Amino acid sequence: MPTELDQRYDAVFAAVTGPGGRLVVGEDAQGRRMVTNFPATLPAFFKTFCQLNAGVEAVISGEERLTFADLDRISDEVARALVARHGIAKGDRVGIAMRNCPSWIVAHMAILKAGGVSTLLNGWWQAEEARYALELTAPKLIIADEPRFRRLEAGCGQIALVSLPIERPIAEAMAPITGGEDTSAELPDIGPDDDATILFTSGSTGGAKGALSTHRAVTQGVYTYATSLMCLLGIMQSMGSEPKHPPKTLLNVPLFHVTGEVPVLLNSFVIGRGMVLMPKWDAGEALRLIEREKITYFVGVPTMSLEMMSHPDRDRFDLSSLTDIAAGGAPRPVAHVQRLKDSFEAAQPALGYGLTETNAVGCGNYWGNYLAKPASTGRALPFVDIAILGDGDAHLSGGERGEVAIRSAANIKEYWQNPQATAAAFTADGYFRTGDIGFLDEDGYLFIVDRKKDIIIRGGENISSAEVEAAIYSCEKVAEAAVFGAPDDRLGEVPVAVVLPAEGSDLSEADLRRFLEPRLAAFKVPGRFIFAHDSLPRLGTGKIDRVALKAQYAA
Repeated sequence: MPTELDQRYDAVFAAVTGPGGRLVVGEDAQGRRMVTNFPATLPAFFKTFCQLNAGVEAVISGEERLTFADLDRISDEVARALVARHGIAKGDRVGIAMRNCPSWIVAHMAILKAGGVSTLLNGWWQAEEARYALELTAPKLIIADEPRFRRLEAGCGQIALVSLPIERPIAEAMAPITGGEDTSAELPDIGPDDDATILFTSGSTGGAKGALSTHRAVTQGVYTYATSLMCLLGIMQSMGSEPKHPPKTLLNVPLFHVTGEVPVLLNSFVIGRGMVLMPKWDAGEALRLIEREKITYFVGVPTMSLEMMSHPDRDRFDLSSLTDIAAGGAPRPVAHVQRLKDSFEAAQPALGYGLTETNAVGCGNYWGNYLAKPASTGRALPFVDIAILGDGDAHLSGGERGEVAIRSAANIKEYWQNPQATAAAFTADGYFRTGDIGFLDEDGYLFIVDRKKDIIIRGGENISSAEVEAAIYSCEKVAEAAVFGAPDDRLGEVPVAVVLPAEGSDLSEADLRRFLEPRLAAFKVPGRFIFAHDSLPRLGTGKIDRVALKAQYAA
């Protein structure tokens, strides 16, 4: 039976999308529900919502404060410079390789306004990992901060590379692109079905895949989240509880990840929400900023909220402005949910479930419902269909376990230049196969119980077991290797490697770590190495039996 909160949510949703409501809902050619009265391209999206929220402080980064009108004006200048000075044409890929900063946001906006495909490079990649993504997507230009410029410089070939002094005020920071001058270049017309973004996701077979989204897919992903927030706000208002502070979020998750880009960054334009940027995660600094800036909304991987509620100085700060603490990117341990509510009495806990390939949309579990069902990722978000797939992609009934699949207008168009992976990822009726195994209960709440793919999720970062194994095998002192995820209280999972050294080698853990550090991002390097003395167990197919190794060593 639906909870009181679910009934209130559904009632507000019906009012918001019904006759006279704020949203007009239609369907695309595939029958997927979508918002039709909001802008369907990102240039129009930015223009519309920057005008509506013109005077609101959009970005707070140290002492620099920029309004939504500032972001629109500056990104227009940069977009024209990209066209006039750098030759960016519609459909060209343009890479962003920076830490979170105002320049990242302006560059993203400008690339999209210039008709480029904003290609979001993982800022933690080492040179070899980045080279793979650059060879795949062949961007015409890469916009980088100084550390990533140095990392990429040797391996980007003929790709133009621009380094920005991101610590400087935004006009100075963007001067290497604009030349310090405005241009009169015309910007191209963009349609909803034009390509907009490429984000990278670790596949179970190794190298990262480029998830390509259209303008319509990205904007519909944003409107899904905005609609859900409208419903939650409507519930508060119906209960006589108006927000005490203007909406403001701590932007502490990487902008190159889908959580940072869609529900945090882009959604903030729709709802007029200020974004307080953190260059790097620090729980103590997060608590200080929540107090100073009157942060109302926090989202991060579960590790972040755990570190905040465990911080020895937590009680020294006034955190009463915080009304919501959400998590995404990885499961939150069930034991942490009630503890979170107890630690932040004014804030409600929440959990989101989505993927890069769905532009972060999927399910949401909120407030009292999350406390009641802490093991669930929640109900489907607005305009989203969830299916549990059995044999032959049959849709299973409630309670039956199968592969979780998601269908919405926010799903990606394809994997860049990888038609085989694209075909394998989607069902004939348009559902994206998540690789997660789960079931829906009688109230439509999704429970994830296992994973189909060999993916490890470490603090919200997806790690391909095959990719880490390949890096280990490139060491000539290694004879056999297998990598799997082991439970970790802080990070959810950590990669563990079981290694059989080559005969006669003197390989040590320190040697192997030194070998891997320049080849893998730090989060991919195994947290633990186990050295075997005999050949690793194998399946009848000849493949190493990861399941048996995990059962033996994961604990």
